[in-house]
Amino acid sequence: MGILQRWLSVRQGYALYSTNVMTTAHSAKFDPSDPAQRELAIRVGRSWREMRRGAAMGKLLEHFFGVGEDALEFGQMDTLDLLVQQPGWRMSDLAEALRVDPSTATRAIQRLEKFNLATRCSSTDDKRVVVVSATQSGRQRHAQAAARRQELLVHITTAFNQREMAELAAYLERFVGSLDDFVDNLHPE
Repeated sequence: MGILQRWLSVRQGYALYSTNVMTTAHSAKFDPSDPAQRELAIRVGRSWREMRRGAAMGKLLEHFFGVGEDALEFGQMDTLDLLVQQPGWRMSDLAEALRVDPSTATRAIQRLEKFNLATRCSSTDDKRVVVVSATQSGRQRHAQAAARRQELLVHITTAFNQREMAELAAYLERFVGSLDDFVDNLHPE
């Protein structure tokens, strides 16, 4: 189970998706020599690439994260997404939930602090522990971005009926679970 899955399980009391689903009835060996299977894999890869860096992505990122000097990056918005969920985060827990090393989380927090969107302080329980939290400005900025993301999701969902949306959600959850499973089984070189 990936770090985010474990965090969500503990945080929300249930697993968002299970990698066990991928390894049971849904598992079928991919045969790269089968032209039909290869074409489907290419379509998935192409769609994934387009979601990450398609022509409209630049405009969409500006819409969500801002423009110019105060524009946020994906990692900073991901960090803000977590910061608003609870009053404070230990830096080590935040890094784990973000699936990044602590130095990467620290850089994201430094950028958010620069824009007065987050603040750091020592824990009242243990002065060696750094706790980070969203500022009021950070919560407002997050609410604006969340409203824009919701607007996009409402627009996207109009292209699907309820059954198709349920299937899409299940497939995307399984896709992410499969990615987590792959990463969990990578061997350092």
